[in-house]
Amino acid sequence: MKPADTAPNETAKVIAPPPLIFLGFLAVGWGLSQILPDPGLPISPDVRRYLAFALIAGGVVVDGAAVDRFRRAGTRPEPWKPTTALTTDGLYRFSRNPMYLGFALIYAGLAVVLDSVIALALLIPCLIVVDLFVIRREERYMAARFGADYDAYRRKVRRWL
Repeated sequence: MKPADTAPNETAKVIAPPPLIFLGFLAVGWGLSQILPDPGLPISPDVRRYLAFALIAGGVVVDGAAVDRFRRAGTRPEPWKPTTALTTDGLYRFSRNPMYLGFALIYAGLAVVLDSVIALALLIPCLIVVDLFVIRREERYMAARFGADYDAYRRKVRRWL
């Protein structure tokens, strides 16, 4: 879909690259689990291993499919770079933010690998930060950039799932 008349170098002005936000929360969670009592996850190591693999693999597949849709549309997936096309097909038919869902799955899988309840619990505030300081900025930018096309898409497709 054709972008609106906005400055070609305008961006969503997100606070930080989203992968770094997820990684930062995971690192803080792991660090806290090293200095605070962390009971670990109440599952056997074998189950933990399979669960971690499934979460990480699922996240990688979701992220790969989402990035592929951006590439096919001829736009960049990085929210700190200008968007040149509105992507509404593939996984974007079901979620406006499948990449962040993929990051959340990978984060959860890594928290399971670390056997850290604290790191897993920090996924919730991480998602709140991503929602408030990344997604909402992206949505304002996309509404200004694509106008009625984005508004129609936003009414039809949920933010997360």
